[in-house]
Amino acid sequence: MESPLKDLLVIEAATVLAGPSVGLFLAELGARVVKVEPPVGDVTRSWKLPSEDPRGPVSAYFSSVNWGKDHRRLNLKDSADRAQFDALVRDADVLITNHMAGDAEKLGLTRDRLSALNPRLVHSHIKGFADQSERPAYDVVLQAECGYISMTGSGPDQLAKMPIALIDMLAAHQLKEGLLLALLQRERSGAGSYVEVSLEEAALAGLINQASNFLMADAVAKPMGTLHPNIAPYGEVFRCADAGRIILAVGSDAQFKVLCALLGSPGAANDARFTSNALRLQHRSALCDALSPAFVSEARDPLLERLLKGGVPCGAVRSMDEVLASPVARRMILRSEIDGAHTMRLRGNAFRLGE
Repeated sequence: MESPLKDLLVIEAATVLAGPSVGLFLAELGARVVKVEPPVGDVTRSWKLPSEDPRGPVSAYFSSVNWGKDHRRLNLKDSADRAQFDALVRDADVLITNHMAGDAEKLGLTRDRLSALNPRLVHSHIKGFADQSERPAYDVVLQAECGYISMTGSGPDQLAKMPIALIDMLAAHQLKEGLLLALLQRERSGAGSYVEVSLEEAALAGLINQASNFLMADAVAKPMGTLHPNIAPYGEVFRCADAGRIILAVGSDAQFKVLCALLGSPGAANDARFTSNALRLQHRSALCDALSPAFVSEARDPLLERLLKGGVPCGAVRSMDEVLASPVARRMILRSEIDGAHTMRLRGNAFRLGE
């Protein structure tokens, strides 16, 4: 299909990850995205691994969400640069910002001023904490404040965070939904609007069943590693004969019986401790002990293939090099240039439009 947003002009005056990932989403759908960076550039340009060229203009991190954009550096506190920015805003359909609340006036990014420049503008803004407008909001802090770190890791003294900026991405998805609805509304009314999300509220919305477990059953989530609080064996990881690992996602009694049959472990299927999900949860440690010998006696890939053919929900625990070598991942890899530097990343949009 023709690029659905090919006539859209987007001004992205946002840095780091959440806002730029929204700009990337729109660019991949055909929008012209002008990324307005401060004079020193987006801070993530310098977030480089030790193995990256320190002299290069971009980092791998920056490259992940800033492909397909027109990059401009403007000082919005300078009158000449502000005039250039205002000229862009007058023609723009969408503006993406993520400045601190106290900087809106200094940068000329107040809603009243922007809507006066362009009444049809859809102004979208990402803030950090919902009720603490001046508090710096970094993903790891939000993961801690909103409960994610308290239930990630393998125990109370072995906490962990998600190795990606999950809260930024949750907020970005929320903002994309709001933006698309605002654009639909503008098609009907002709008027622009203001769309706002906060990292904090996006993180809270993402708690889904863990929040309901507390609200309905007073269950406070604990760090369980890969395990699931409601299902077993779901999230259990078993090491195989070749040191490869398989993770299970068995969600029903019928699936458990098939698993035991394919593993050659009929005793586990008939064990009174494992005949229902509720009982398997109570005897989780014993369940792992009963299943482990079957895994450790076989290599990962042949065993995985047999389980999948039998309909057992499971998968291999793969490292990043394995993941990006898969046919699906290879189809999603894009190569481009940013400021003259060769870059690689995965396609951001994971859906297809068709008729």
